Amino acid sequence: KPRLNQQSKKLQKTSFHRSQTLGYKNGFAFSRLPTVGIGGERLYVNQLSQAELDELSNQRPTLTYGPAKRAPPSGFIPAHVAFDKKILKFDAYFQEDVPLSAEEHYRIRQVAIYYYLEDDSMSVIEPVVQNSGLPQGKLIRRHRVPKNDQGKHYHWKDLNRGMNITMYGRTYRIVDCDPFTQVFLESQGLELNPPEKMVFDPYTELRRMPVRKYITPSDFDQLKQFLTYDKQVLRFYATWDDTNSIFGENRPYVIHFYLADDTVEVREVYRQNDGRDPFPILIKRQRLPKTFADKKKTFPSCVLEISDQEVLEWFTAKDFAVGKTITLLGRTFFIYDCDEFTRNFYRDKFGITDFQPVEIKKKSLEEVPRVIPPYNGFGVLEDSLQNCFSLFPKPPRKDIIKMLENDHKVLRYQVALESPNPEDRKRRFILSYFLSNDMISIYEPPVRNSGITGGKYLGKTRVAKPGSTTENPTYYEPSDLTIGSTIEVFGHRFVITDADEYVLNYMESNAESFPAASKDGVVEGFPAASMGFSLLSDGCPADYSAPRACVCTHTEGVKCVQYNIAAAADPKPLNRVWPAMVGSQHTNVTVRLPEVAFT
Repeated sequence: KPRLNQQSKKLQKTSFHRSQTLGYKNGFAFSRLPTVGIGGERLYVNQLSQAELDELSNQRPTLTYGPAKRAPPSGFIPAHVAFDKKILKFDAYFQEDVPLSAEEHYRIRQVAIYYYLEDDSMSVIEPVVQNSGLPQGKLIRRHRVPKNDQGKHYHWKDLNRGMNITMYGRTYRIVDCDPFTQVFLESQGLELNPPEKMVFDPYTELRRMPVRKYITPSDFDQLKQFLTYDKQVLRFYATWDDTNSIFGENRPYVIHFYLADDTVEVREVYRQNDGRDPFPILIKRQRLPKTFADKKKTFPSCVLEISDQEVLEWFTAKDFAVGKTITLLGRTFFIYDCDEFTRNFYRDKFGITDFQPVEIKKKSLEEVPRVIPPYNGFGVLEDSLQNCFSLFPKPPRKDIIKMLENDHKVLRYQVALESPNPEDRKRRFILSYFLSNDMISIYEPPVRNSGITGGKYLGKTRVAKPGSTTENPTYYEPSDLTIGSTIEVFGHRFVITDADEYVLNYMESNAESFPAASKDGVVEGFPAASMGFSLLSDGCPADYSAPRACVCTHTEGVKCVQYNIAAAADPKPLNRVWPAMVGSQHTNVTVRLPEVAFT
């Protein structure tokens, strides 16, 4: 059937499900009659009538279920279970004598007495007070405390407020307890005494009282100064000259003077890569004393708290000025400039108009001479000198080229000892000069029936010339070793009397290293002999002992001079001929010997 004007039929019922009739109660399944039908309508068929309801109201439960049964008695509960974590707390104190003290004669110490109901044990604990200087904390550990000598122990029935209890020779006064303890004791039929006030330590209470000041308040109004000069700061540029100390320098600082409370602050000026830690504040903001009142010698130079009784005068704004030296806490600063606000303040307040900055002249660094300690004779001088230059000394550098070129090259000379003893005049030695390291060794050949044991006379070492200093010694060189010359070796004088063939060959091959003279110079250096020159075609005669002048070959001339030096009583005049003869580069040479006495 069509609906006109979109009319719809309104439904009166909204629920169309069937009611639940099955359920569970106390774990048992049971069925019940439905009271509501489909659509939510009440079903009066399954409901009780008024008469049935009245009958149910008149019935008693005892008629249906019988009389109520008595509950079974509870089981035994031990004390450690019934009183577990149940503790009685009592507040107490004890008095302790303080001998040899002028400030206190006794001390009151507050404690807490704990009684553990589970095992009737007790403990005494004193609250820890900071900086008391006393061993506080647990005074008596938890255990059953003996009551007397008969073996009895304290019980909770023995504890009450307002009573004394003695444990291990110390008497405690119980003054109060906590609410749980009060309820427990009253439930057990124990009558509690009224609580008492806790007694405090008189010395501790005296320390807690504020210190009374016996200083008359100043007439100066600090509040007015603060309100007038708040946020007004004088800035000075100063330096601290520390150049007199080791590694010292001239360091810049900024001094701030706060007008609000006359405090001073010193800041250090740091620059990039100056090698210093960034701690900009040298002196924190505080009042600095200028003059102490009767400062004793025992007064510490650095104190934490400086009171007005110790200071006679403090630093003020009038103590600072450009070009003035000021000492702050033992450090001297030189003020060389200030900012514009500081100039205006001093101009208006003190009438100062001279604010010319002072030019800081940097002191030139004086080079400290290095003082080398004297040589102590141990080891080689160059090796010992390295200890003065570094903590980790390095061995001195050696001339490797010289060592390689002159390796195994030794100049050997025969020397005689100059000695006033007759037995030492006939002693002959072999002096070896090592060209690789300029060292000298002396060996004495053993002579039978001489009474002198031969062998090594001087080990291999460098020998300094007489007259040279220990710090800058001059050692013997090959040019100093000539036949007839005298050398001094550690206080002993030796005369060179002969040399081997290798020495002559070496001097010929290295003539530039030895003093040489021309033919004319050799002749002019000595007085002329009575006889003239004779040209020898077959060499010089074998007899070289007579003074003569001859022209011969280079080798024969060397032998002639060498022979006469060895045979002369005083070889010094002949000694000057030797270097000229050896250093000559001519094939034929002229030998002119002075007249000397022969042995």
